[in-house]
Amino acid sequence: MALNGVDLIINQGDVLGLIGPNGSGKTTLINCISGFYKPTNGSIIFQGKNISKLKSYSICKMGIARTFQVPRPFLRLTVLENVMVSSGGDRDFASKCVDLVGLSEIKDVQTKNLTFHQIRLMEIARALASKPKLLLLDEVMSGLNPVEVDASINLLKEIRETGITIMWVEHVMRAIMKAVDRIIVLQEGKKIAEGTPKQIANDERVIAAYLGEKYAL
Repeated sequence: MALNGVDLIINQGDVLGLIGPNGSGKTTLINCISGFYKPTNGSIIFQGKNISKLKSYSICKMGIARTFQVPRPFLRLTVLENVMVSSGGDRDFASKCVDLVGLSEIKDVQTKNLTFHQIRLMEIARALASKPKLLLLDEVMSGLNPVEVDASINLLKEIRETGITIMWVEHVMRAIMKAVDRIIVLQEGKKIAEGTPKQIANDERVIAAYLGEKYAL
């Protein structure tokens, strides 16, 4: 069972972190919320509406966007053109999204020529171009160096200031401890802990299941 009785609430304006060992169900949860998978039990409520059975494109239109662990951009299109696909062809709004993630200077560069970090940023811009109310981020800092991680933390803070709610799956603990209000911890498909970064960093169950030692904040 990929998810077993996971129960959580995301309040408007939150930045909610989701952590846990590999195979604990984090990406599966994002897949269920975004409509890629259909839950066999339970319900997913977004702004008072049950979205559990809706198609992924309908969920996106309602205001839920996501990134993927492994981005699959259109390599022959430019950065701006990739983002325009998500904006419905709205060039001006796509440009604003590209500017927000800091890629305006390379907006006319073909995606096949981007660095890994730049592709990660473009993936966020593509999600933003659909004008989400809830943004689901799946390990957007994986593989980044410390300087890139710090820049990405600042970007998430800027996104939050626009009023977008964020749910963020991440393994880079230094980043998630700095940037979120609350953290939910999954293990083997079950929620084993929920709390502030400080509470989670000192939770014995989380240390045993995932962190390995107390995390200094």
